[in-house]
Amino acid sequence: MPWVGQLSALVSTFYMSSNHNPDHTLQGVRAQRPTINPYRYALRQVIDRMIWDLGTESFRSRKKLHNWKDRFPGKGAVIACNGPSLLRTDLSLLDGVFTFGLNKINLLFEKNKFRPSCIVAVNPLVIEQNADFYNETELPLFIDGVGRTHIRSRSNVAFLHSSSQPKLARDCTISINQGYTVTTVALQLAFHMGFRKVALVGCDHNFATKGPANKVVVSGSEDASHFDPRYFSGGQKWQLPDLAGSEFFYSMAQDMFCAHGGSITNCTDGGKLEIFPRENLTSWLAR
Repeated sequence: MPWVGQLSALVSTFYMSSNHNPDHTLQGVRAQRPTINPYRYALRQVIDRMIWDLGTESFRSRKKLHNWKDRFPGKGAVIACNGPSLLRTDLSLLDGVFTFGLNKINLLFEKNKFRPSCIVAVNPLVIEQNADFYNETELPLFIDGVGRTHIRSRSNVAFLHSSSQPKLARDCTISINQGYTVTTVALQLAFHMGFRKVALVGCDHNFATKGPANKVVVSGSEDASHFDPRYFSGGQKWQLPDLAGSEFFYSMAQDMFCAHGGSITNCTDGGKLEIFPRENLTSWLAR
């Protein structure tokens, strides 16, 4: 049923723009409804989920996600984020360690032998811009369902359904919450796979480009906010970070892991993220 996939993609795009990328400008605030209507919110959530479930890709991806469930019980994993400090991280230490790469981590491949165990991407702009790589790589991919218009369904691709329900998923087979950053999605997937000890590297939580949270901007000639100057460059569109929103969901992730005997540690070299306890990557790996 091709119309189901097209309609689902349209709803997903609307859902992303209205829930995960809110307009924080004065005009956007004025345009908001004056009431909080739980019926309208619930109806939108139900319709969005039903359309996703009607598509054949929903069943294929759910089966793939189920196959990843608790595959690494109690083990440790590292999430390689995309801040400039990633270049100061000795990624050779991660040989034999399960790693999550994020978004355009492939830009690192030209100058480093590091290859993540899988890649996670949920932002529609990133997915569209990096589609050529995603459609060629054999690495396992976890891509938001809105990316189905650009990414071919293959055995190594699992599409995720995003929900704005204010909680994090310990089981990602149904839905995930994007939590204003792809790092939060990777944390949910890590828990889903059974990992209980997770370290972050390259999570600077500090951006050279400033402006309203979630605002879509046009990039300049070089990107000083990520590990590669080409990351968002040459007029590409990207969304400014929502640092406060990210911290809210980081705190939820920390509580989720701690409540189940796990931990999240910030092994980033520098940066401004202080939600998680810090530790040197070498000592964390030795534990």
